[in-house]
Amino acid sequence: MKRLMLLIFILFAACCCAQAASLSYVDLVRQLTDLEALSVLPEAGELCAQFSSYDRASKFDETSGKYIAWDANGDGGGIIREEDGLQVLAEMEGPGCIRRIWSATPGDGRVKIYLDGASEPVLDMPFKEYFNLNNKPFNYPSLVHVAASGWNNYVPIPYQKSCKIVAEKNWGNYYHFTYTTFPKGTSVPTFKPDLSGLELAALATADRILTQGLGLDPAPARKGQARIERKISIPAGKSVVLKLEGPRAITALKIKPGNFDAKAAWRLLRQVTISIKWDGERLPSVWSPIGDFFGTAPGINEYKSLPLGMTKDGFYSYWYMPFEKSAVIEFANESGQIVTFDIIIMHAPIEREVRNLGRFHAKWHRDAFLPKEPERWIDWPMLVTKGRGRFCGVALHVFNPKGGWWGEGDEKFWVDGEKFPSTFGTGSEDYFGYAWGDSTLFQNCFHNQTYNQNFNAGNISVNRWHIADNVPFQTSFEADIEKYFLNDRPTLYACTVYWYQAPGEQDLYLPVPVTERVGYYDYKIPKIEGSVEGEDLKVLSKTGGKVQKQELGGWSNNAQLWWTGAKPGDILELAFPVKKSGRFDVKVRLTKANDYGIVQFYLDGRKVGDAFDLYEGFLDRTEEILIDSAELKAGEHKLAIEIIGANEKAIQAYMFGLDYLRLQRRK
Repeated sequence: MKRLMLLIFILFAACCCAQAASLSYVDLVRQLTDLEALSVLPEAGELCAQFSSYDRASKFDETSGKYIAWDANGDGGGIIREEDGLQVLAEMEGPGCIRRIWSATPGDGRVKIYLDGASEPVLDMPFKEYFNLNNKPFNYPSLVHVAASGWNNYVPIPYQKSCKIVAEKNWGNYYHFTYTTFPKGTSVPTFKPDLSGLELAALATADRILTQGLGLDPAPARKGQARIERKISIPAGKSVVLKLEGPRAITALKIKPGNFDAKAAWRLLRQVTISIKWDGERLPSVWSPIGDFFGTAPGINEYKSLPLGMTKDGFYSYWYMPFEKSAVIEFANESGQIVTFDIIIMHAPIEREVRNLGRFHAKWHRDAFLPKEPERWIDWPMLVTKGRGRFCGVALHVFNPKGGWWGEGDEKFWVDGEKFPSTFGTGSEDYFGYAWGDSTLFQNCFHNQTYNQNFNAGNISVNRWHIADNVPFQTSFEADIEKYFLNDRPTLYACTVYWYQAPGEQDLYLPVPVTERVGYYDYKIPKIEGSVEGEDLKVLSKTGGKVQKQELGGWSNNAQLWWTGAKPGDILELAFPVKKSGRFDVKVRLTKANDYGIVQFYLDGRKVGDAFDLYEGFLDRTEEILIDSAELKAGEHKLAIEIIGANEKAIQAYMFGLDYLRLQRRK
């Protein structure tokens, strides 16, 4: 009997080994551009997670079931531990592959990557050398690039057994290492920098597709491919329906606006929606305002990426959308006018087993499924779903009329009922591949800032696509992004989220009424009557540091006077005019952030008021501050600012920012 059981075990093991996948380095590179593979439902054991420098004060307490310091924001230098004089940044078990490396400030300290238990690192160089295109194979600009101050590297680094990443103490600040873990038994090569000619050719091909090919169909013509081309005209309050019979897959969807221009699109692209139902389902798997579906909002913002884009020739989607029986595509017009556009739909036979393919989902929402735990007030869910599938990306629209940096919030991905997220990021802009709240627009195959109105004041649109770094789940998935500012600030979020899910598993998102989709994001530049802009004040003297104008969206005149490089004891003297003698309330509005100091004011050489602590965990403005009430004669007067220290929680940079000074005459 024992021999029989042993024989059965050996045969079972041999069968498992025979079925285990084997991925070459070329295969891993091809996954960077393979949109069709996203529809294949994940196997058990397939994971995607991230090591980052998030603030380790954030914890889950098993005893109480509570989340501790969930809004902690010191995300620049979190590590696992120190070991032999080095900092351990990440540890993974294989088989797996590093999919993405990111940093905001990579430094000169060396980062060493050890694979499969080797005593010597396979990579050992200053952290910034992973990003500056000077080192093969990290020299392909679509895969290794700087986007609005964010440093990104998407070159695959596979390992069979394990990966350990350590760094010297001056490696820099902020890091992400996003990685995939494959099912047990999967065979992958151990990365070596000196790739073969075939492997280098694969990277070159991916680089070409992800640069020159943006906006063009990234896949070759398919056998049996068909094309539907229509002129669509939708009267106000009506809809148009197109139907396809399966089994097929939509491989491209293109729309060219007709009778509305960019100005009208600001509202129309929210008032016209697209929905798609697969295989006779009752509720749609795809529902979104038509503009947001293509990855940016509000209005028409030209950009190109791998799966989505808006160009002068129209909008395109290359998400792969398989179905077995039918696809019902509906465009609904909830505006007060007729809407026309040209549409092209490409569809082709399915080349894989349809039972192994998930159905494409895309949903637009605002504030859906907020967490019930009060200590998780900061988590804003982008996607909450149950079942089996893959998370593939998000387009986020932020309305931030008050200005200031909106995106301190970390991304958090919870897979299959995790109590602590396996992806925990360091800031919203970091997740979208840039850094430091940089308002510069950029476009890339995997991440984009498509719109930024007035230096982060007003409307901002960003997106991130998870292609090779898609996040598989078996039973449930939640993707959050922290939202520090509450809706009544007002700072409002809306997003379109994209994922695949097993057929028959209905997502929970319902269509949003048109009244909640339009109008709320209209923005006008704020003007403060009777104020003197800080950046316009004359500098009389300073004992240290540098004074300059800094552009800041949402601040009065979208700028401030910025004093940097000073130290405690330094004094800055400014001149301000009084046109007519009288008694005035002297008011200022200042800037606060995590690297600002404590200051004391002097008016015409006289100490006034208490000291002001300008520390805050994120960039923001104070309310108007009354510093004194005084009789002021017509002419020039002096306002002095002394740096007297900094909050113990602050980065000790002692910065100071003056938005404006306002004199309010007293009766």
